[in-house]
Amino acid sequence: MAETLTVYASIGNSDDKLSQADWHHFHAVFNAAVRHHATRIYGDWVSPSADRWQNARLAFEITADSATALRTELAALAAEFHQDSIAWAVADTDFIGAQGRA
Repeated sequence: MAETLTVYASIGNSDDKLSQADWHHFHAVFNAAVRHHATRIYGDWVSPSADRWQNARLAFEITADSATALRTELAALAAEFHQDSIAWAVADTDFIGAQGRA
């Protein structure tokens, strides 16, 4: 089985570089790219629509090989949408089991 990573990837528009239409397109392309490469999605969050700043995050599992390809794709996406960066955080995940349960 291939090694997998748990990743949180985040985008935002807190500098207001993107119009609402451009933010929608950026988010849609980001979401599609992650979902194309991920082996499992753990969570998909967006800031409330009335918040001052727009942000979105996906938590997902991905193979190491696919992670390299996705990072390259996300870098190109950041450039296309005039973003300084896209956050990529690899989680060191622990699973906490219930005490005394079989």
